[in-house]
Amino acid sequence: MLIDTPLPQLDHLFDYRIPEELRATVRPGVRVRVPLRMAGRIADAYVVETAATSEVPGELSPIEALVSEQRVLTPEVYALARAVADRAAGSASDVLRLAIPKRQVRVEKAWRDGKRPPEPDGPPAAVPVSGYPDDVASSAGDRVAADAVPGLVQAGDRWIGAWALTLAQLAVREVAAGRSAILALPDYRDQDQVQAALDAVADGAVVLRLDARQTNSERYQAFLSALEERPCIVIGNRSAVYAPVHRLGLLALWNDGDPLFAEPLAPYVHARDAALVRHQQSGCRLVLLSLSRSTAAQRLVELGWLRPVAPRVVRAPAVVLTPDDPGAPRIPQAAWRAASQALATGPVLLQVARPGSAALDAMRAGTPMAADAGRTAHDLARAFPGVPVRISDGERPIERVGDEPALIIATRGAEPLPDGGYRAVLLLDGQRMLMRESARVAEDCLRWWSAAASLAAPGAPVHLVGVGGPIATALATWRQSDFLSRELADRRQLRFPPAVRVATVTGPLRLVEPLLTEAEAAGATVVGSEHVEEGVRTVLRFDYAHGAAVAGVLRTGILRAATGRRPRSADARDRRPAPTLRVRMDDPDAL
Repeated sequence: MLIDTPLPQLDHLFDYRIPEELRATVRPGVRVRVPLRMAGRIADAYVVETAATSEVPGELSPIEALVSEQRVLTPEVYALARAVADRAAGSASDVLRLAIPKRQVRVEKAWRDGKRPPEPDGPPAAVPVSGYPDDVASSAGDRVAADAVPGLVQAGDRWIGAWALTLAQLAVREVAAGRSAILALPDYRDQDQVQAALDAVADGAVVLRLDARQTNSERYQAFLSALEERPCIVIGNRSAVYAPVHRLGLLALWNDGDPLFAEPLAPYVHARDAALVRHQQSGCRLVLLSLSRSTAAQRLVELGWLRPVAPRVVRAPAVVLTPDDPGAPRIPQAAWRAASQALATGPVLLQVARPGSAALDAMRAGTPMAADAGRTAHDLARAFPGVPVRISDGERPIERVGDEPALIIATRGAEPLPDGGYRAVLLLDGQRMLMRESARVAEDCLRWWSAAASLAAPGAPVHLVGVGGPIATALATWRQSDFLSRELADRRQLRFPPAVRVATVTGPLRLVEPLLTEAEAAGATVVGSEHVEEGVRTVLRFDYAHGAAVAGVLRTGILRAATGRRPRSADARDRRPAPTLRVRMDDPDAL
C-alpha cells in the first residue's frame, strides 16, 4: 500500500489486511482508505500489490474502505513514479499526484456504465514520416534526437508547423502496429498544432488529450480512456509522460529545452528526465524533436545514447545577419526594405524581447508614446500608413493571422501562426535577449530565433539584427547543433549543467551543515551558500555517476529532519515548528 501523503517518512509500502467483505474488490491499482497510527487518522492510499501472507510481524490493521473499484494505478506508472522520485530525492506519492487526476465520481460512474465517447472503426493505416529516412525511430527501443523540418504545412484548412505533422505521423505508425504513443508538448498552442495534424492523418485512431487547461471532468475521462487495453495517442503537457497507456511504443517530446517542461512542484522532475526513465523501463521508442536542440539532448547525442536524425532535405530559412553596431537604428535600413517589399504580399513578423513593454501597451491603448519606448511602433506607423499593426504577447496572445498584409509585433514564444508563412521576419532585440541572466541564455535565444525563423514563407528573408559571432552563424547556416556542441564543451570545462548535475539544499543551518558533509562523502562538491529567509541555500555539484548516492543521502536528510526532535518554539503553547529542509535536484536556477 502506498499512502497518498506529503509526509516523507511515509514514502514506502505498508502492509494492511484486506477484510473479508472487500477481498473480491480490492485489487492492485485501486484507491482505498486506510488507518494511520498517528492520532487515529484515516488516509487515502493506492493498492500496489496483494499477497496471501505478510512478512510484517504482528496483527495487520485492516483497510478502512474501498474508495473505488476502478484500477487507476498501473504497475508501469508506479514503477516510473518510484524511479523518478528516487532520482530526485522525492516521494513517489508526489509524482502520482501529477500522474493521476483527482477522482470524479460522476465521470467514473458513467464510464463504468459504458457511457463513453464512440470508438473509431479501426486503426489508421501506417503513413511515411515526411522528409525523414525510412528508419527514423523504426526499431524497438530506439532513442532519437531528431532535427525538425522548418516551415509550415497545411493540415485540412489550417496551417501548422511541419514538426507537428512529423509527430502525428510517428504516432500513427505506432497505432497501426498496435502500440500507443505519448506526445508531450510545452504548451496548449503546440498541442493544438499536433491535434490539427492528427485530425488530418490519424483517422481511425483513438486520440486523447491530457493537459492542465481541461476541466477536472474532461481530464479524468481522458485518463480513464487511456487505461483501456487498446492502442491510443495521448497528447498533453509535461505530465503526459506519465499517461497509463496500453503497450507504449513511442514517447516523444517536442522542444525539450522549453522551460515549461520543468515541473514546478516537488519533486521537480523535468519531463525529459521522466521520459528517459520511462524509456529505459518500458523499452519504448524515445524521440526528442526540435528545431534547435537543448544542450541536455546534445550531451546525450555526443555520448552516443541518442541517435541524431536529420531530414533528407532541409530548406533552411534565408537568414540575413546584421552585426551589432551601437550607433545603428533598431531596425536597419536593409530590414526596413525587406519589410516594405514583403508587405505588398502578406504579413511581416517582428520578434521583440520582452512582454509588457511600454511600446506594446501604448500601441494597444492607442495613446501617445515616449520617444525611446515607443520608437519602433511610432516608426512603423509612420513608415507604413494604413497597414494594420497587431500585438501578440504572453498575456494576450494571438494564435493565428491570415495572409493579408499586416505588421505583427510579437514577444518570443507568442508569434502567431501565419497562413502560408510570414513574407519577412525581423528578429529584433537580440543583444537584449542575450543579456538575460541565465546559464542557458544562448541556447534559449537560438531556440527562440529558430522557432520564429521557421514561420517564414519559403524564400522569405529572416533578418537577425544586432547579433554576430558563432550563435548568429549557427542560425544563418541552420547548423544549430554545431553551436550547441561548442556550448556544451564550454560547460564541461566550467563544470556547469548539463555536463554535471546540481542540487540545492535549503533550510536551517543546523540541518544543512551535517547533510553537506554526508553529501560530500557521496561524491558531491559544495559550490557555494547564501543566506535566505529559511536559513541557508547551498548549491551542490556532482557527476552523473554519483547521482544515485547523492540523492540517497539528501533523501535521508529529509527523513531525518521530518522525524527527528525539533527545538521548542517560543510560542506560549509550546508548539514545535515543522521541519523546513528542502532539496531540489537539477535545480535550473542553481547557478
